[in-house]
Amino acid sequence: MAAASPWQNHRLLEWALVAAVLVALIGAFERQVEVVQGQAERLTVQLTLKALRDTLTLEQLRKAMRPPVASTAPKTINPFALLQGVPNFAGSATMATVGTVAPGNWVFDPDCGCIGYRLRYPQGLEPAQEADAIWFQVEAVNGVVRLAPKGSYRWFEQVLR
Repeated sequence: MAAASPWQNHRLLEWALVAAVLVALIGAFERQVEVVQGQAERLTVQLTLKALRDTLTLEQLRKAMRPPVASTAPKTINPFALLQGVPNFAGSATMATVGTVAPGNWVFDPDCGCIGYRLRYPQGLEPAQEADAIWFQVEAVNGVVRLAPKGSYRWFEQVLR
């Protein structure tokens, strides 16, 4: 039998090195994609919260322009009910049952009068939350309805308000 050429062994080593570098690059790329997806989700949540806050402000101004009447409206306000068509609103769910809601959806908990969001990419959220959900209380302070976070959430190093 003829001995293997020393160049063949070097080729095998070169291909193994190229494969290892490719695997490392793919792993780093996947990690960066996860970070970008999480940051995009954080931005979407912040924009939704801004839209809900604006909606609550407009509703309050609308009520202030009308003459006072005896109201049979519920004490807690579901800000999603004021919007026309929210594609990622899953309806009512409690804090205990939010784990059954698909990630990426908002819910309203009528028991606590708060809204919640089930995260798709919870990796950047601090502190880690049970069921990967964040909650905001719908509250009236001095007659002004607002959304206040129920926890001190930090998401990708930014405070979520």
